[in-house]
Amino acid sequence: MTAPATQSVRADLMDPQTLAALGRLEVISRWVVDGLLAGLHRSPKKGFSVEFAEHRAYQPGDDLRFMDWKVAARADKWLIKQYEEETNVRATVVVDVSKSMDWKSRPNLLTKLAYAERLAAALSLLLIRQRDSVGLIRFDDQLRSVVPPRSRSAQFKRILTALADPGSGMGSDAAGALAQAGKLIRRRGIVILISDLLLDAKEIEDTVHALRAQGHDVTVLHLLDPAERQLDLSAGESLFVDPERGDSLAVTPADVRDLYAATVNEAIDEWRARFSAAGAFYEPIQTDQPFGVPLRRAFAARQRLS
Repeated sequence: MTAPATQSVRADLMDPQTLAALGRLEVISRWVVDGLLAGLHRSPKKGFSVEFAEHRAYQPGDDLRFMDWKVAARADKWLIKQYEEETNVRATVVVDVSKSMDWKSRPNLLTKLAYAERLAAALSLLLIRQRDSVGLIRFDDQLRSVVPPRSRSAQFKRILTALADPGSGMGSDAAGALAQAGKLIRRRGIVILISDLLLDAKEIEDTVHALRAQGHDVTVLHLLDPAERQLDLSAGESLFVDPERGDSLAVTPADVRDLYAATVNEAIDEWRARFSAAGAFYEPIQTDQPFGVPLRRAFAARQRLS
């Protein structure tokens, strides 16, 4: 499937909702990455080494140089060692799929979760095309999916399959998910968190400190619905409900507009300060922003480690 003829701008610069309506997750990801790479100056490294990846059963005609003779002698199993290219970077994309992510303020917007899924898919494909090794973790109050980093072409399919899994836990164990991400990367690499950050600040700050101590580059993409930045004043008295805890509060938006805006800005400034102190890179992203904005931030993280 090719990009639509009506597309007048690169896909990575298009309105997310409009773009999402044009095709499946896999197709959209390819369009977005094609658009982004068209706008980047690329200078991939040459000459990669290889490292052991996994075994597979011996088949007639296989090169016996790659036979695992130790396993054959010990277990009488004929297995071939498969290798993969040693990549520029190893990365794990960590996606929050908790209840608060499955929300949008208007019908013509993507939910934070839908935006995160498309962003994670495009980001994974971007890294794979750069010959990097990428994995995926999805979490709510527990780990929902763990896909170890790989750089093979089949890895993108694995990530797409994981993104299609359900998840709607009431809480967000981001600290546990980030710690698991660090374990999946055996050498210095990248951890990218995609979340609305409705979670415990101290726990995540401590975990980011630990990841940085291990030498990993950490990038946090803070997803926000536009209504979370600025209240819709056209609404009358509204009932605001915490989707994870169930707390509710009746408020007339016009009465609290200025206080709300100040509080949100303070929260964003606090997150920025916390992550900066921990040595991480932080970017607030609204779900009506083109995917190219957060992708360029994440790509900058890759360039720092290349």
